[in-house]
Amino acid sequence: MRAVVQRVASATVEVDGEEVGTIGPGVLAYVGVGEGDTVKDAEYLARKVVGLRVFPDARKPMNRSVLDEGRSVLVVSQFTLYGDCRRGLRPSFNAAMAPEAASELIDLFQRAVEGQGVGTASGRFQAMMEVKSINSGPVTVLLDSKKDF
Repeated sequence: MRAVVQRVASATVEVDGEEVGTIGPGVLAYVGVGEGDTVKDAEYLARKVVGLRVFPDARKPMNRSVLDEGRSVLVVSQFTLYGDCRRGLRPSFNAAMAPEAASELIDLFQRAVEGQGVGTASGRFQAMMEVKSINSGPVTVLLDSKKDF
């Protein structure tokens, strides 16, 4: 599984003009599921997102986690994180997991974040979403459960 994690002042997801998820200060996590990912990948990624030290304290600009700060995570599924653009100009998504199985792992990821005491909101799987965020910093971190980067 992969995630693009952004520290935000706020973030909102809308589907067909309806707000389906919103958070105040916290992190926006775009999460993609790859072929072969398992429950272990979802749990690993959830631990990383919750423990990621991207918030400041009095000593360092990045020393506290979303859990430390009592902040929330907005989870947005994004299969395009598995887009392969090495050949040609049209991304190939062959490495992305099929939607039915991917949906289950996205849900499991969100429950694993919540299970660590962090509030969440989410987009809607397979919907055309509009994501609005106010980045803080900006701080953006890439995570991969296979540790490819």
